[in-house]
Amino acid sequence: MPPANAKKRPEDLRSHRWYGVKDLRSFGHRSRTAQSGFDRSDYTGKPVIAIINTWSDINPCHSHFRVRVEEVKRGVWQAGGFPLEMPAITLAEPFQKPTTMMYRNLLAMETEELLRSYPADGAVLMGGCDKTTPALLMGATSMGLPFIFMPAGPMLSGNWRGNKLGSGTDSWKYWAELRAGKITEDDWQEIEGGIARSPGHCMTMGTASTMTSATEALGLTLPGAASIPAADANHARMATASGKRIVDMVWEDMKPADLLTAASFDNAITTVLALGGSTNALVHLIAMARRAGVPLGLDRFDQLSQRTPLLADIRPAGRFLMEDFYYAGGLRGLLNRIRPLLALDARTVNGKTIGENIDGCRVYNDEVIRPLNKPIVASGSLAVLRGNLAPDGAVIKPAAAEQHLLKHAGRAVVFEDYNDMAARIDDPKLEIDATSVIVLKNAGPVGAPGMPEWGQLPIPKKLLAQGVRDMVRISDARMSGTSYGACVLHVAPESWVGGPLAFVQTGDIVELDVALRKLHLQVSDAELATRRAAWKAPAPRFKRGYGALFSKHISQANDGCDFDFLEGTAPTEDPEIH
Repeated sequence: MPPANAKKRPEDLRSHRWYGVKDLRSFGHRSRTAQSGFDRSDYTGKPVIAIINTWSDINPCHSHFRVRVEEVKRGVWQAGGFPLEMPAITLAEPFQKPTTMMYRNLLAMETEELLRSYPADGAVLMGGCDKTTPALLMGATSMGLPFIFMPAGPMLSGNWRGNKLGSGTDSWKYWAELRAGKITEDDWQEIEGGIARSPGHCMTMGTASTMTSATEALGLTLPGAASIPAADANHARMATASGKRIVDMVWEDMKPADLLTAASFDNAITTVLALGGSTNALVHLIAMARRAGVPLGLDRFDQLSQRTPLLADIRPAGRFLMEDFYYAGGLRGLLNRIRPLLALDARTVNGKTIGENIDGCRVYNDEVIRPLNKPIVASGSLAVLRGNLAPDGAVIKPAAAEQHLLKHAGRAVVFEDYNDMAARIDDPKLEIDATSVIVLKNAGPVGAPGMPEWGQLPIPKKLLAQGVRDMVRISDARMSGTSYGACVLHVAPESWVGGPLAFVQTGDIVELDVALRKLHLQVSDAELATRRAAWKAPAPRFKRGYGALFSKHISQANDGCDFDFLEGTAPTEDPEIH
């Protein structure tokens, strides 16, 4: 039975149209549900909860979802709901080519249409691995049903000879050491065996923990959910509690529009900045906000960056890992420290405000989560750049770069695409030194395709041997949240569609000034116009299928890389029951 504060009656439930009507079609729905072993009493007058599960054998980050989904179901049953597990495409960051980003919108579409086409009254979204989180949230937001997000949680810390290893970050670090001859092949194989020790997503502050933390700050998870390690028993209890809570959310008719506001997105951005989160958050949060009807552009990230300190000492910008962060007080501890910067009256899925959810939350290790008066970086941990090379913007993570490179002018060494770079970057004859600026073209949303995480461009082997570990690198690609370096990313418009990056030539001088938010090509307007006139648009990469759809409808990085026909809040009618 609905609780006393319910806004809906059983006959108001969306699933009543499938199950509660006395006609031939409902007979079919009920008889087929009986075929699955359920009695009418299991679902009659109860909220039907779709559990969107992104488990797959190819996704080790979600390997525990086979068990967690049963724990979510238990919570739904306990609260008087009827759970239905609905598998959706998994986006496995380590495996999917050319990039999971190409398929983010596909999962968003699948989520929206699963919820629309079946008798769902509410949803639990099970995700965590990088693009899975924004995809699920985008689709569920567009559908508009009550939902709660259940994050996968970070894996346990890696270990090699007593040293902690962080996924991604230490992969790049030790790969550079291997290429430089500083460690052996046997060392490298030992690192390979010790860097990923349990289920869960990356335990660095990569895109996965960045987006699950942003989701909690948006108010879309239970308080504290994003920080719990996947292998911790508290994670199982959180899964069950999420299943319980979604049933009440359905009765209360708590929809995404009730939670997703400009203030809640400011909270999410501020949280990402205080965590030193992934630059991928810009693309995803812009897309998510526009699905909710909230205008959001790059400049808002830069504005909030100017006032937000970086407090979380987590790799790649810091020293620790997510397991340490959890024991230090987790996201709620950090949020309580930055509470002066948050809209504390923003509502969350548990029915309370974010301010209420973090009241009294403490930090237990000031090394992992710094006090406000001892930040890692006082402000500006993320910067949005503009100039004649990026008229629609580009992004850099200054805290993850060698500081002397944040104001730099150097000779461009240009690679036309990823294959060109792979073929020539380690050529001893390549004319390049530590002051050069490495430029990669055709790595954006359309050009790559899918804007892969190629942005941490490799440093040439001969420079690694000289001790060089960072250089200014520029591309229209993204970068893994676990990566680091003076990498300028998301250059918009991308080179494939005729953005100015397409016209850069080896030998041009590129100027970077992060303090002035400037990315400038020292070439005259007249010369750029001449190069533009001579440029020819590449032929389309795809002639059919999802690739052709993607290339035709994908927006640029500064607009969130969503499909143009999915943006906005125009309603789509529920299907007729026939």
